[in-house]
Amino acid sequence: MATNITFHEGSVTSTERAELLKQKGVTIWLTGLSASGKSTIACALEQHLLHLHKFVYRLDGDNVRFGLNKDLGFDEKSRNENIRRIGEVSKLFADSACIVVTAFISPYLADRAVARELHAKAGIPFVEVFVDAPLHVVEERDPKGLYKKARAGEIKDFTGISAPYEAPESPEIHIKTHENDVTESVRIITEYLVANQYIS
Repeated sequence: MATNITFHEGSVTSTERAELLKQKGVTIWLTGLSASGKSTIACALEQHLLHLHKFVYRLDGDNVRFGLNKDLGFDEKSRNENIRRIGEVSKLFADSACIVVTAFISPYLADRAVARELHAKAGIPFVEVFVDAPLHVVEERDPKGLYKKARAGEIKDFTGISAPYEAPESPEIHIKTHENDVTESVRIITEYLVANQYIS
């Protein structure tokens, strides 16, 4: 880290923002295999919370790679950095009292632990949501044809096929998308937010 920089405390505290905006900042971190339903749930959840007049913003894995992380590949080191950056961005959004909804495969336990720790150090809630579907189910869905290409050896380092996915050991929320539809998934997450007083 550079030695010629200084962190500037803001003139507005997180508590003041939360009181004025009438909501607390929180990061809802959706993790799971490709085609497990992360992006679909994230989009529906964002819409639902917006209609409840909540300050919410969604960060999507593919979309972020078009801009902020367009310099990163899909090898393990690049995946680590991808998640580190998203953890930092999520923390900044949540510090502004935003409900941040992220949808990233984020395959490694250690990387998700880093993101959680970033939030913990800042006193910001981090809600890990395991969007779970068996490999045979996501391969059947395969909306982008990625599993087919990975099986054919056309895509290297593909999570679930030629690269590992380390499932969460104790997520705050566990959604099985082969058993719960999108509406039910959004209800489960929303009820958790209400129960934990992140939203009213």
